[in-house]
Amino acid sequence: MITAEDLHLPGIAHGFFTREGGFSQGIFASLNCGLGSGDDLANVHKNRALVAGKIGVAADHLVSAYQVHGIDVAVITGPLAERPKVDAMVSNTPGVALGILTADCGPILFADSQAHVIGACHAGWKGALSGVYRSTVEAMEKLGAKRENITAVVGPMISQANYEVGPAFPEAFLNTNQSDTEYFISSVKKDHYMFDLSQFLVNKVKALGLARVSQLGLCTYADEEWFFSYRRATHRGETDYGRLISAIALRD
Repeated sequence: MITAEDLHLPGIAHGFFTREGGFSQGIFASLNCGLGSGDDLANVHKNRALVAGKIGVAADHLVSAYQVHGIDVAVITGPLAERPKVDAMVSNTPGVALGILTADCGPILFADSQAHVIGACHAGWKGALSGVYRSTVEAMEKLGAKRENITAVVGPMISQANYEVGPAFPEAFLNTNQSDTEYFISSVKKDHYMFDLSQFLVNKVKALGLARVSQLGLCTYADEEWFFSYRRATHRGETDYGRLISAIALRD
């Protein structure tokens, strides 16, 4: 489990979990927390129970979503029978952990320790472009948070050095904001680009006027020992991949 100095706040527990220390085997070794993966579900549940224990909540109080690369937000008050189809969650309920699953996309954890409100979102390129981070902050404000008191940390994700995109990819970003050219550099492959999704997220979240915004700067693709990576698995022709979890909770 990796923690961020900026989230060492009163009443807040958090962790950006690596792939190490779990029960899963093979390509899912070993702390795979993805309920939607092809892993043995018994092992996934045991892995998630380990994570819940590290965060300090009951196993069924670690809540994650059925992520769909959108901007919808769910307010979480306790265990759920079914995962909501959202990419962001917020809560002001102690003892509930919000868990974001990733394997190259950006997990972002948010906290207003003064208002006792937390948030978490999953930001792939689609969610980043649509502003899932913005909808997360707005949902936190509805629970009483103030953005000038919110801290946000972007966790492990694919780095620009390993995120090659095709010729048409930048268009969606540049049609929204021409200055976003700064997040693209030419690839060695003709008419392809390397996209800096992590810095894009950091800068866009900073523009919301939060108290503090930072990133861990760890690449999921490059560090196989610590992280699962969808893109790395795809390049190898593997049939599936494990999911990392990043979680945040209000302490009881």
